[in-house]
Amino acid sequence: MKEIDKNNKSFEDIKHIDENGIEFWYARELMPILQYSKWENFKKVIEKAMIACENSGISAKDCFPDVRKPIISGKGKEELIEDYKLNRYACYLIAQNGDSRKKVIALAQTYFAVQTRKQEITEKEYSSLTEDEKRFYQRNLTKKGNYSLNQTAKNAGVKNFDKFHNAGYKGLYNGETADDIAKRKGLRYREDILDNMGSEELAANLFRITQTESRLKRDKVNTEKKACDTHNKIGKIVRKAIKEAGRSYARRVINTSKEFKTIRKRK
Repeated sequence: MKEIDKNNKSFEDIKHIDENGIEFWYARELMPILQYSKWENFKKVIEKAMIACENSGISAKDCFPDVRKPIISGKGKEELIEDYKLNRYACYLIAQNGDSRKKVIALAQTYFAVQTRKQEITEKEYSSLTEDEKRFYQRNLTKKGNYSLNQTAKNAGVKNFDKFHNAGYKGLYNGETADDIAKRKGLRYREDILDNMGSEELAANLFRITQTESRLKRDKVNTEKKACDTHNKIGKIVRKAIKEAGRSYARRVINTSKEFKTIRKRK
C-alpha cells in the first residue's frame, strides 16, 4: 500500500488546474513518474495513445493539445521544447500503452481509471436511471458545458452573450430564441428553459455546446460575429441530425423547474 500511496501522491503532485477548474497534466512531468528517461521513447507511447484516442471517436487534439515551453539551452539561448497538455483520458491511454513490465504503469492505469470513473458513469448505469435522474445528470453536464463554452467564447471575442447563445438556439430550434422557447413551453418569467427539458433534449443541447466550443478552438475564432455564426451553424447541424432521427422537442416537459429542484435536493 505504501508504494501505491506514494505513486498516487506523485500523480496528484504534478496535477494542474486550469482557469475553468479542469485538471490536467504535462507530459514532460508525467514522463519521469512513469519511469521513462528519454523523451523520444515516451513520445512513441504518446503517439500510440493518440491513435487509440482517435480510434475511440474522440479528437486527439482535444485530449493531447501540443504546447511548447521555452527553456534556456546550454549555450544560453532560449529554445522551445515539445510538450503536451493532457486530460485524464489522455493520461489513462498513455498508461494503457506504456511498458506493462513496469509496476508503476499498472498503478497509473488504476489511478487514472479511478479518477475518470469519478467523473463519468457507464452507458449501462445511465440506461438504468429514471427519466428524472437522467435529466438531473444531463442538466449538470450542460451547466458545466455552458460554463466552459462561455470561457471559450469570451476568448473568441464575445461580449454579448445573450446574442451568442441565441445564435445557437436559433440554429437548433429553427429560428427560436431562448425567450421564444420559454414562451412555447409556457414557462413563467425567469424559469430556466434547460430545467424544463427532457434528457434527450438536454443531450442535444449538450452536443451543441461541446461541438461549438471545439469548433471555436479549432478554427481559432477571434470575433463575436464569427463566434455567433459558428454557434448557429453547429445548432443547425444538430437539428438536422435530430430531424433525421425523427425526434421533436416541441412538447414541454411535465416537470417544472420547482420539481426539478426537488429532484436535485434528493441527490
